[in-house]
Amino acid sequence: QVRLVESGGGLVQPGGSLRLSCAASGSILSLYDMGWYRQAPGKQRELVAGITRVGRTNYAESAKGRFTISRDNGKSTLYLQMNNLKPEDTAVYYCKARPAMGNDNWGQGTQVTVSS
Repeated sequence: QVRLVESGGGLVQPGGSLRLSCAASGSILSLYDMGWYRQAPGKQRELVAGITRVGRTNYAESAKGRFTISRDNGKSTLYLQMNNLKPEDTAVYYCKARPAMGNDNWGQGTQVTVSS
């Protein structure tokens, strides 16, 4: 089972940028489809961006053109580059690893706050 630890969150002004990282350990990252999700207070957790084992990506409409998901299997790390951040991007951001068989694995989350 893979262990996931997110980092890189923080407080940023509208229009600013952040780069989130998700470090994986305990298994080989290349075996998993990966995704970034977020959950704002009072709202359901939602997909932000996903990347398959072969590198195919997909994005929520709200993330298209502003966010970029990438992975470095050699470093066992998943990334989310977030540009032109908006107050509505404020949430706890989680990474998820989905194996070919078995249960999904989640990290503990990292807080992103966009405010002036």
